Amino acid sequence: MGQRVALAVHPGSGQGSAARIAGTVAERLRAEVDELTLIAADTPQRFRGLVADCRAAGLDALVVLGGDGAMHQAVQCCAGTEMALGLVPAGTGNDFARALGIPERPGEAVETVLSALRSGRRRVVDVGRADGVASEGTRWFGTVLCTGFDAAVNARANRLPWPSGPRRYDVALLRELVSLRSRPVVVDTDVERVTLEATLVAVGNTAFYGGGVPICPGARPDDGLFDVTVVGRVSRLQLARILPRLRTGAHVRHPAVHTLRASWVRIEHHVAGTPRWPVFADGDALGALPVTVTCVPRALHVLV
Repeated sequence: MGQRVALAVHPGSGQGSAARIAGTVAERLRAEVDELTLIAADTPQRFRGLVADCRAAGLDALVVLGGDGAMHQAVQCCAGTEMALGLVPAGTGNDFARALGIPERPGEAVETVLSALRSGRRRVVDVGRADGVASEGTRWFGTVLCTGFDAAVNARANRLPWPSGPRRYDVALLRELVSLRSRPVVVDTDVERVTLEATLVAVGNTAFYGGGVPICPGARPDDGLFDVTVVGRVSRLQLARILPRLRTGAHVRHPAVHTLRASWVRIEHHVAGTPRWPVFADGDALGALPVTVTCVPRALHVLV
């Protein structure tokens, strides 16, 4: 093939499932590429640093064995370059792989990666760029950037040791519902400006977050636009009635939900002294409001 490839294994993906199958995946890749570099780390911080080093290594592809958190770090490396990203899902949510139609089974996903390497086939997709987040500066994201109630759910889900899989988000959601608070925000875009008491704002490059929840059901990763879902001020009871609709995407028809499509979005609090909402993207904490996000068309090559 003449291919130089790195395999990055996230240490905690899928509660250790990635580590258990890493040897098998590496063996399958090594049999068909000219050079395989294995990237493994004992901490997420070390993983982040090793993946970042790949950007200057002249690789043809970076294959990630893990979930959306691992994907998020790989996107920082691959976005805006010719280096292709390969995904072998082995995490809790796997929402980016889901949006791109990548097989859920790791063995099938590896064969998809190898087929794309053999044929030179790539899917070129959009990515989001988040600027001005308080603690992180500029970051790329593949799936959804969120703030408000859903970001709080994400933070809690990341802390829960049980249950595994998408049910973890459901448990976190119920616990956060007890402390629900709306806050005054401005959602400014290239198409309209919305000022309201909001419960959550989600900016979708793809449709899913939280292990398959289509929060932005119309989002597509290759149309040059974000789909934005804004939930206005609602009571706990009203939100509890909206939540069952999330799994089907029917929540966008609720009168408290406002949707729009835009190429850039800025979200900020418009009342001085308001406690700043946290910001998450691809399930990773980025910082806190304000944030400006831009859809960057055709910035990422994916092996599908």
